[in-house]
Amino acid sequence: MSNRHLVAAIQMNSQDNVTDNLGLAAQLIQAAVYAGAKFILLPEYFCFMGKNDAERVALGETFGDGPIQTFIAALAKQHEVWISAGTIPLKSLEPNKVYNSNLLFNELGECVGRYDKIHLFGFDNGIESYAEADTLAAGSALQTFVTLIGNVRASVCYDLRFPEMYRKEPIFDVITMPAAFTYTTGECHWETLLKARAIENQSYVIAAAQTGVHPNGKRTFGHSMIIDPWGKVLVQQESGNGFALAELDFDYLTTVRSDLPALKNRVFF
Repeated sequence: MSNRHLVAAIQMNSQDNVTDNLGLAAQLIQAAVYAGAKFILLPEYFCFMGKNDAERVALGETFGDGPIQTFIAALAKQHEVWISAGTIPLKSLEPNKVYNSNLLFNELGECVGRYDKIHLFGFDNGIESYAEADTLAAGSALQTFVTLIGNVRASVCYDLRFPEMYRKEPIFDVITMPAAFTYTTGECHWETLLKARAIENQSYVIAAAQTGVHPNGKRTFGHSMIIDPWGKVLVQQESGNGFALAELDFDYLTTVRSDLPALKNRVFF
């Protein structure tokens, strides 16, 4: 495995038309490929942000079979890149609920990883309210994917607030974080939490976000970014459709872990 890889975090303002959203994702993936990216992360809900969460349930696909999965698999194969497909709604056994699933496709277009979002977002400040548990089924298993860029701990949006999720072995090299952080919470917490996860796990973090106003009238924060194991923001796409591109240097990651062996010094109680 090479010790340096160019990766991209795609940022989107997804709306309520799946065809349009997939078209935008394809354009941004192509642009990232032309810029040299070999591993590309899409944001949470890249395929659909509707007027209400129930609309997403109707788009639920059977794992391994569905137009959204087929579309992303074809893009990965066409461009010969790895694509971590934000989240795709997959059917669950719970009535009127889907899994919010991060699927990983290799450069052959094969799905080689699935992570179902474990932590479901709930928030109500009297002005904004969210209740993902009303339409999403919760996942139950952590996933660490073996990829072109080393071991990747998959996570999604609200998972970011739960540091224990990233402490379970095996040790990983990269955290992927597709998200649709609200503007309210993102403005105060997004970058701080991302940096904390990078620093405490001495790993790279690739964070791909939704941005702008969506059909439900709610606003997401954007600020897609890539952070190194020392907590430095290497690149950031603050707003608008686009992508953040950076090189991950795994010799540097090794140096950080050698100079400050925090992972070896952990004590579990």
